[in-house]
Amino acid sequence: MKEEGREQGQIGEAINLTIRLLTRKFGDIGEEKRSLICGLLLSVVQDLSEALLDFNNVHDLQVWLNNVKS
Repeated sequence: MKEEGREQGQIGEAINLTIRLLTRKFGDIGEEKRSLICGLLLSVVQDLSEALLDFNNVHDLQVWLNNVKS
């Protein structure tokens, strides 16, 4: 249980930081995109946190999220 709680904490921190970075870069990203990000696994959120450095606009984020869902 302790390990599970720690992992949930890591996921929460990663999601929070990634959303903050996206918001700083693009402004409000919208509730739908935030919800999608909140449902990602830790490894996928980590991938997103690196990929966002190459995004030029919110459309790039949407394309990335669509590819993850596929």
